[in-house]
Amino acid sequence: MNERERFLNNMRFKPVDRAVKWEPMAVWDATWKRWEGEGLTDMYTEQIGEHGAAGNLKLFDYFGCDRQDEVGIYYGFNPGFEYEKLGEDDRVITFRNHEGIVMQEFKEGRETSMPHWIDFPIKSRQDFYDNLWRWELNFETRFPANWEAKCKLWKHRTIPLRMWADREGGFFGPLRNLFGLERLSYLLYDDMPFIEEVLDAKVACMIRIIDKIMEYTDFDYFVFWEDMSYKNGPLMAPDMFKEHLVPRYRKVTDHLRSKGVDIIFVDSDGDVRLLVPLWLEAGVNGILPFEAQAGMDVNWFRKEYGQDLLMFGGFNKNVLSLGPAEIDAELKRIAPCVEKGGYIPWPDHSIPPNVSFSNFLHFMDGLEELCAGRL
Repeated sequence: MNERERFLNNMRFKPVDRAVKWEPMAVWDATWKRWEGEGLTDMYTEQIGEHGAAGNLKLFDYFGCDRQDEVGIYYGFNPGFEYEKLGEDDRVITFRNHEGIVMQEFKEGRETSMPHWIDFPIKSRQDFYDNLWRWELNFETRFPANWEAKCKLWKHRTIPLRMWADREGGFFGPLRNLFGLERLSYLLYDDMPFIEEVLDAKVACMIRIIDKIMEYTDFDYFVFWEDMSYKNGPLMAPDMFKEHLVPRYRKVTDHLRSKGVDIIFVDSDGDVRLLVPLWLEAGVNGILPFEAQAGMDVNWFRKEYGQDLLMFGGFNKNVLSLGPAEIDAELKRIAPCVEKGGYIPWPDHSIPPNVSFSNFLHFMDGLEELCAGRL
């Protein structure tokens, strides 16, 4: 059974030779550097960009993880805004990123802290209209130069192909990136006709990009991006979500299914329990990453929703800093979901720098046993 067959069978609750074993979704750059000092040698690659270093390690080569490929088309403003340095002192640097968001980062410790968001690109209807052309297809800048060659290779793929619309493929998270959370929260109550106009423009943007991709290649699953909850629940009232977001989701999910894509996930951190039934109503059938510290227990969700819900994640990343016994217990906790299918065990977010290399090796050994059905 090749990796694509294993993934598709798992997602459809069909027999597999073993469970899908993926590398973690992300590892902090400071974590890579710690591991390099603890014995991870000749495998860490530091790539220096204008915003700093980014670590890279192909874990599927080293640990025998299942591979997947990424369509990699961006759904946000394209062309984006040019990077612009706006200020700098001994401690921080302030800049405008490609999304038009003004943010501030620490010079030291940026690998262990999140940036501070200061300002956002859309403050008025006119700002939105002036930038709406950036949501057009803009094929020459949105799609890579080697696009056709990549698509020819994908026709013969034996690994799953993912379309993850990161940071711009959704209906709350992308609007928060445009307006900022505070301004968006007011607009949801003060000017819903404008918000509906923006939502409809996002639907049109997503569908035109999906259609263009499908002229060249199919893909195995799609991931919306929202990040619209925190540890105590959603940032948008469920009744408002149902009225205004569910119909927009449905337009995109129906369109995906008309193109043969029936595995459709949404990525949101935090406690999304109140939103899951609404996403299911909207045609989304998978959720990630099931953040354990926000009370997202994959065993509870499997019991509550059965085979209606697909899941990635749910392994509490914080356990990785504790020790082998705690790691083993967490693996055993999620084992029932692995056995039932429709689930891929995954740390519930990026691996932080308080995780030792020896603990991570123990986790990967345990993950191998779990996915092989030997735990």
